[in-house]
Amino acid sequence: MLDVYDILPFDNPDGGVWKQGFDITYNENEWDSEPLQVFVVPHSHNDPGWLKTFDDYFRDQTQHILNNMVIKLQEDNRRKFMWSEISYFSKWWDGIDNQKKDAVKRLIKDGQFEIVTGGWVMPDEASAHYFALIDQLIEGHQWLERNLGVKPKSGWAVDPFGHSPTMAYLLKRTGFSNMLIQRVHYSIKKHFATQKTLEFFWRQNWDLGSSTDILCHMMPFYSYDVPHTCGPDPKICCQFDFKRLPGGRVSCPWRVPPEAIHAGNVQHRAWMILDQYRKKSKLFRTKVLLAPLGDDFRYAESSEWDQQYQNYQKLFDYMNSHPELHVKAQFGTLSDYFEALRKESNLGEKSSNSFFPVLSGDFFTYADRDHHYWSGYFTSRPFYKRLDRVLESYLRAAEILYSLALVQSSKSDKMSVFPSVDHYKLLTEARRNLGLFQHHDAITGTSKDWVVVDYGTRLFHSLMNLKKVITDSAHILILKHKDAYNYDASTPFLKMDDVQSSQDSLPRKTVIKLTSQPRYLLIYNPMEQERFSVVSVNVNSPRVKLLSPLGKPVAVQISAVWDGANTVSHEAYQISFLAHLPPLGLGVYQLLEIQSSETDLADYTIYMSGRNNMQVKPDRIFTIKEMQNSVDNIILENAYMKLWFSGMSGLLEKINTKEDGKNHQMKVEFAWYGTTSNRDKSGAYLFLPDGDAKPYVFTDPPPVRVTHGRIFSEVVCFFPHVTHTMRLYKVQGLEGQSLEVSNIVDIRGEYNRELAMRISSDVNSQNRFYTDLNGYQIQPRLTMSKLPLQANIYPMTTMAYIQDVGIRLTLHSAQSLGVASLKNGQLEVIMDRRLMQDDNRGLGQGVQDNKITANIFRLLLERRHGTDVNEDKSSVSFPSLLSHITSAFINHPVIPMTIYADSGVPEMLNTFSPLMSSMPCDMHVVNLRTIQSK
Repeated sequence: MLDVYDILPFDNPDGGVWKQGFDITYNENEWDSEPLQVFVVPHSHNDPGWLKTFDDYFRDQTQHILNNMVIKLQEDNRRKFMWSEISYFSKWWDGIDNQKKDAVKRLIKDGQFEIVTGGWVMPDEASAHYFALIDQLIEGHQWLERNLGVKPKSGWAVDPFGHSPTMAYLLKRTGFSNMLIQRVHYSIKKHFATQKTLEFFWRQNWDLGSSTDILCHMMPFYSYDVPHTCGPDPKICCQFDFKRLPGGRVSCPWRVPPEAIHAGNVQHRAWMILDQYRKKSKLFRTKVLLAPLGDDFRYAESSEWDQQYQNYQKLFDYMNSHPELHVKAQFGTLSDYFEALRKESNLGEKSSNSFFPVLSGDFFTYADRDHHYWSGYFTSRPFYKRLDRVLESYLRAAEILYSLALVQSSKSDKMSVFPSVDHYKLLTEARRNLGLFQHHDAITGTSKDWVVVDYGTRLFHSLMNLKKVITDSAHILILKHKDAYNYDASTPFLKMDDVQSSQDSLPRKTVIKLTSQPRYLLIYNPMEQERFSVVSVNVNSPRVKLLSPLGKPVAVQISAVWDGANTVSHEAYQISFLAHLPPLGLGVYQLLEIQSSETDLADYTIYMSGRNNMQVKPDRIFTIKEMQNSVDNIILENAYMKLWFSGMSGLLEKINTKEDGKNHQMKVEFAWYGTTSNRDKSGAYLFLPDGDAKPYVFTDPPPVRVTHGRIFSEVVCFFPHVTHTMRLYKVQGLEGQSLEVSNIVDIRGEYNRELAMRISSDVNSQNRFYTDLNGYQIQPRLTMSKLPLQANIYPMTTMAYIQDVGIRLTLHSAQSLGVASLKNGQLEVIMDRRLMQDDNRGLGQGVQDNKITANIFRLLLERRHGTDVNEDKSSVSFPSLLSHITSAFINHPVIPMTIYADSGVPEMLNTFSPLMSSMPCDMHVVNLRTIQSK
C-alpha cells in the first residue's frame, strides 16, 4: 500500500455522476458469450449502540427486523438475507420460541439466511487490540456453535472507518475464505477501480509465502446504502430502493422517487438498473456482480420486506426471461456471491491464483470526501479507550486464574464449594461487555453522550465483577491445604488494592492498615515469564517492614502521598519495592509495622517559582526543599541512563545512554490544535485542524515536584491542563531500561482544542515512522507533504517508533490514541480533544463530555546494531524483544491484593507457580479461556 500512496496524486476531480470516480462505458454485446450474473444481497446494518443504546435499538428496531425475517423468508424460498452482529442475534434468540428457532435453523440449512463474520460486533479496526478482536470473534462463534451449529465463512465489514490487515489475518486463521470491506479512502477506491484490483488477495506484510492470503472484495463507491451500491449513479440507484417509494418516511435526495414495478414499466426499469449493474461490473475482473441491498436498521417493517422483495423479484423475472439481455439476476447471500466468483475465476478453495492481484498493507487513514480524514476518532473519548484496556487486562487475568482455580477445585473435591457457575456467568458477561465495546461506534468514541455512559457502565460493572473472579480464584490457589477452602460471598478472603468509584472516575489506591501482626499482600503476575516488577501500595504508617515470599526483608522506598502539588497527606504513605514473581503465578509478601523507621524515605524538592499563595509546609517525616524554578537542570539517573529536565518547566530535555556514553536530545513539550474556521470543523470522527499545533504556553513556570528515592525518582510538572510525570526506576532489568510517562489530562474547560504531547529528538527519521496495528504487528508509515496534516495521523494501539542508523525511539502506550511524526525526529500523540460541533457524519453532536483522563506511556531508547540499509525501506518492521516485553508489561501490570482478615488466616503457600518454568520471551499466552460445552 505504501507504493500506492507514492504514485497517487490524491487529487479530487469531479468524476460526473460518480463524483469521486470516472465515467464508465461498455459495449452492448460484451455479455453475449457469457451472461452477467447478478447477486442482490439484502442486509441490515445494526449498530450495537450509536444514536441509541444497544437495548433501545433492540427494542425499537432490531427485534422487529429479525422477527420479520423469519416470516418473510418463508414466504418465498428465492429470498435471501444475512446478519452479522451476534450481540443482537443472541438477545433476540433468547426471547423467541422453539418454533421460530427451528425455522431459523431451516432457513440457514436451505441457504436463505447466512451469518457473516459472526463476531459479537462488527469491530473498529484502528483502536481495538487483537486480544479483544479475537475475544469478540470467539464469543460470537462459540454462541453460534452452541445454538445453531454453524461456522461463518465470509467476513462482512461495511462500516468500520478504515481497515486493518490484522482483521484479515484473524479471519483467515478462523478458517474464512473471503471477506468484504467498504470504508477506504476515495482516491484508493478510484485507483483500484481503474486497475480492476478491487478484488484481491490480502496478504500479511511479513508473509514470504501465501499462507495468509484471503480473498477480499472492496466495495467501489461512497457508501454501503442502496444509492451507492447498485452502480455508479446514485440518482438512479436510489430509484431502486423501494423503501423510498412516495408516501414513506425516507425519500431520495436526488428528487427522483422510485416507482413500483408493474407490467407497464418493468421493461424500462429493468433496462435502467441493468445499465447500472453492467457499469459496476466493468470495475471488476469477472462477470459475477455483487449488489448489496440495505442500510442502517433496514427491514424493520413488514411493508419494507414486501416493497423490496416483490419489486426486485419482478425485475429479476423480467430480466431472466429475456435472453437478449444476457443477465441472470437473483437474491443471494455473501457466500453465494463468493462461491460464484471463485467458480467463474477457477479459484479452488486452496489454490491461490494469479487471476486476482496480491496486496499487503492497511487502509488507514480513511477519507470519505475532500480533506475529511477520519483521524479524530483515533483519540476521541480517550478515558474509555483507557478503561477498555484496563478491562482487557483484568479479563485476561481473571480467565487465567479462573481456569487454574477450576482445575485446582476439581482436583481437591472443592467443585461444589468453588463458585464456578456464578463466576463463569460473570466472565461471560465481561467478555460480552468488552466485545460490545469493540463496536465501531463504541471504542471509537463516536456515540451519543448517554450511549457512552451506557458502554462505560457496562465496562465498569464488569471490571468490578472480574475483580471478584480474580480474588476468589486466587483464594483457592494460594491456600496450602485446599481442604481449608471455603467460599462465602458475604466475607471475601482477598480484596484488590484499588477502587474505582464510578464509570467515569480514575481508580484510587486503598490504604492497607498495618499492625505488628503481618498483613499479607498477594501479587499476581499475569505474564508467562518470571518477572521483576516495581509494586507500589499505600499503607497507613511510614514505619514498615516488608518480607519476601521466602521471609527475607525486602528493600522498600517510602514516598509521600500528595494532595496536589505541595501538600503531604498523613492518612497514607506509599511503599514501593521490587517484587519477584513466578510466571502466571502469585507471590505472597508480608507487611508489618515496626517501632523504628530505618526504612528509606524519598526526599523532595519542590520548585515554586515565587508563588506566594503556594507555600510548602515543613513535614515531620519527609525532607522537602523549596526552590525557585531556575535555569539549572534537574537530573535523574539510574544504571542505564541519565536524564536532564528543564529547571523552568520540569520537562525532559536530554538523555544520556550509559552503555555508549552518548547524549541524545529528547525534548518533551505540549501543543494545542485548534479547528479550522471553514464551515466543516473537527468533530468526533474528523480532524480538521487550523494549521500546525501552537506551543502550550504558560505565563508562570509550573510547580515542579522532584522525588529522589532508592527504587524510583521522578519529576512531576503541574500544568493547568495536564499533570505530567516522568519516572525512572532504579532497578536492574526491564523496568529500569525505559522511562515511565504519565499524563493526567483535563481539558474540560476548553473550546475546540486538542492537546498533544510531542517528543522532539535528534533521531534522523526523515519522513518515516512506524505504528502498530492492534498491538499485533508494525506498519511502516510515510509522512507525506502532498497530504494535509490530518491525513498523516495514524492509529496507535500499543506503540509507535522512529529510527535512524544508530538508534530507535519507541513510545509505548497503554491506550489507543492518534499518533504522528510530522517533522524529522518527532513523535507526537494526541491525548484528548474537546469539540463544540457535529462533523456531519450522523452523530449530531460534538465531543464535550471530557473526563479527567490518565494516559500512560513508556519511552524506550535503543541502540541499533548492524543496521541493514534496505531494512529501512522495507514494508515490514518488528519491535525488538525488549520492546515487545516492555509493551506486554505496560499492558499486563501485576495485580496486588490484600487479605481481609488479619487474624486466623489459614496457612498459605509462599508462592503459587503453575508453570514449571518461564516461557521463552518470544512466546505469549493470549488467554486460557474456559469454554462451555454444549
